[in-house]
Amino acid sequence: MRYMLLLYSEEKVKEKWSEQQKAAIFKEFGEFTESIRRSGALLAGDPLQPTSTATTVRAKNGKAISTDGPFAETKEQLGGFYMIDAKDLNDAIGVASRIPGAKTGSVEVRPVRVFA
Repeated sequence: MRYMLLLYSEEKVKEKWSEQQKAAIFKEFGEFTESIRRSGALLAGDPLQPTSTATTVRAKNGKAISTDGPFAETKEQLGGFYMIDAKDLNDAIGVASRIPGAKTGSVEVRPVRVFA
């Protein structure tokens, strides 16, 4: 079954990291990503640009209306994702718990709906 693992963290906290801290976390993420790639569980995954680059789009009366930035103001922002193949929710939670970002932020585990 496919699961999206959505990585949330506080952008303002990450902006204050030293170059050494950034290098260490990137190394951890690289090692984690390679481990799930080798296991065959990784289907896709990428970090996202900061929320300052986001655009929110709505359709009203047949017209597209866009606004700068994310719609929701929250403490944590969506910063990246992994899509994995896991045997069940417990397996997906196990993978999510190993994501380095889970130490400083949160990981939302959500099954992907498959339309047949």
